Amino acid sequence: MTNVATYLDYNAGAPARPAVVDAVVAALAIGGNPSSVHRAGRLARRAIEDARETVAETVGAEASEVIFTSGGTEANNLALLGAVRRGLAARLIVSAIEHDSIRAAAEGAGVPVALVPVDRDGVVDLDALDRLLADGQGPALVSVMLANNETGVIQPVAEVARIARGHGALVHSDAVQALGKGAVDFSALDVDMMTVSAHKIGGPAGVGALVKRAGIDLLPLSLGGGQDYGRRPGTENLAGIAGFAAAAKCLGGDADVTALRDRLEREVLAQVPGTRIFGAGAARVGNTACIGLSNVKAETQVMALDLAGVLVGAGSACSSGKVRPSPVLTAMGESEAVARSAIRVSLGWASVAGDVDRFLAAYIEFAGRALQARAAVVQKESNHG
Repeated sequence: MTNVATYLDYNAGAPARPAVVDAVVAALAIGGNPSSVHRAGRLARRAIEDARETVAETVGAEASEVIFTSGGTEANNLALLGAVRRGLAARLIVSAIEHDSIRAAAEGAGVPVALVPVDRDGVVDLDALDRLLADGQGPALVSVMLANNETGVIQPVAEVARIARGHGALVHSDAVQALGKGAVDFSALDVDMMTVSAHKIGGPAGVGALVKRAGIDLLPLSLGGGQDYGRRPGTENLAGIAGFAAAAKCLGGDADVTALRDRLEREVLAQVPGTRIFGAGAARVGNTACIGLSNVKAETQVMALDLAGVLVGAGSACSSGKVRPSPVLTAMGESEAVARSAIRVSLGWASVAGDVDRFLAAYIEFAGRALQARAAVVQKESNHG
């Protein structure tokens, strides 16, 4: 992928690191089922528990608090649905900018759901959260992401937890887009549950984890075996888990890409009229730029850049591959037209200055053509008016 194009869609999924590929191959070579008591089974079990220790250390948790899952979506569902079905929460309060896996799980949980609004920069309104917690009936579970997948805006999760504690509520945070882009410390955030995923940090797709504080007894989403201490039945994905741990070990050595992102944004704003950077007024993770180009749909921008050999994401892309108005940007008060104009440029572990150069060349050239075409249409309409 990165050998044939400039890849700038790390928030969707990062290219696998060489160390991860090696770890996956080594794990596949073990060949045993971690539940078996023979030698191969014991080796597989040891590999999983070593990986659990590594992931736990990476996120400031205890190994016993880490539940491996098939990814962030399953972990988010386990947190919300597992708590509701166990009777730990009679209502759910989630931010208006949460990932679809949180929003859909909340809507399907069968309990009242309230949305916490955000300001123009996409930061959750803490006073509104306090009011929602005070107004409702029954125990609540609050879910607020640590970093937004579209804008990169960092949420005040520790403050969310402090407010929730005052109302006796549980707190979950989706930290999938924060891991590897700054400090992610389960203990310091003081949340009850936290979601992380491997493929955003250069690990394999299809593996993640829910970090869960001791004493929070969730109802499993599936039934069957006693794997993961009865918390998540089913034979463990040994290769994926080993790859997750290998990616986690690499995080401390990654270069900071914030300077690259900042240069990209400065040049776009300086050279392309009508562009905006969403969330720029708030603290953000250093790899993400959410860029809007007035009156040019996101899918048009993404396809044009793809043809130029530069791969970026549409901030509003969903699992079907279609593009819709970004619910994040509409929650931030933007119009539907503006919310359809945003692309997401996200850098990562293998990004270099040349990637930014190639993006800028392609984007500035495309935007110039698009704006000229738009001006011609406006002029034609004016002449016929």
